[in-house]
Amino acid sequence: MSVDPPSDDGQPPLPFEAARVYARTVTEWGRQPLPPDVTAWHGLAYGDHTAQRLDVYAPRGARAAPVLVFWHGGGWTNGYREWVAFMAPHVVRRGLVLVAPSYRLVHQARLPAACDDCVAALGAVRAHAGAWGADAQRLYLSGHSAGGHLAALTALRAGGVRGCLPISAILDLHHPAPPPGSLEERVYTTVLADPDDDAVLSPLHWTRGNAVPFSLTVGEHDSERVRHSNRRMAALLRLQPAPSELVVEAGLDHFATHTALADGDHLWYARLQRMVTATV
Repeated sequence: MSVDPPSDDGQPPLPFEAARVYARTVTEWGRQPLPPDVTAWHGLAYGDHTAQRLDVYAPRGARAAPVLVFWHGGGWTNGYREWVAFMAPHVVRRGLVLVAPSYRLVHQARLPAACDDCVAALGAVRAHAGAWGADAQRLYLSGHSAGGHLAALTALRAGGVRGCLPISAILDLHHPAPPPGSLEERVYTTVLADPDDDAVLSPLHWTRGNAVPFSLTVGEHDSERVRHSNRRMAALLRLQPAPSELVVEAGLDHFATHTALADGDHLWYARLQRMVTATV
């Protein structure tokens, strides 16, 4: 049965069919029952706004477990933290606590509001990690698409995390001449509060001296914008002190890089586990 995401909360219609199919898919997956070895808390507040909420999934009986904070995608205009829920059994099986925050979308407040929310969410995770059986000092960040952008920017600007694994992230918001009506133009007309913040809110401009291990993932058939910004980011990260890698997923497009993680044996989870082990 196809399940449509909520449509009465001010989010605009998704712009094309592939995005709508992705949204229906991960929404349906997110409504499936969790296995008994997963303890969940839903809708925990980290701020006063209704969007400033997070869901937590922990191994039953966890003690001092590392934490993966994963931000949903949706082009900063759409999305729900429930889109991350299908990953919970696979993350928990590896001994991590999964935290899925929502954040203010641009119809509620334009960027940098979502970036501020990410920092606030991390503050809440650090403050309450012990109640979930988690270790506040062992934080790893990830996200898909716009969520990958937020994860990377937070890791580079806020610091204090052990690793970052963005998936199909938009790492460069700048475009010298965005075509009218394009997604690139929408960054300037819809997403940014100040168009001149396109550079300061681009993760690849914050790589100098980076000490956070990075594992970047893109799809072979991702958009050229995403692939190009990840290649540039990877080149910059290679010049910095922390280890980094760029993984190109053969045959996958922008949405399949996330939906592929429904397979608990996907190699992305192995990369996560390897990073956690290497940064103990």
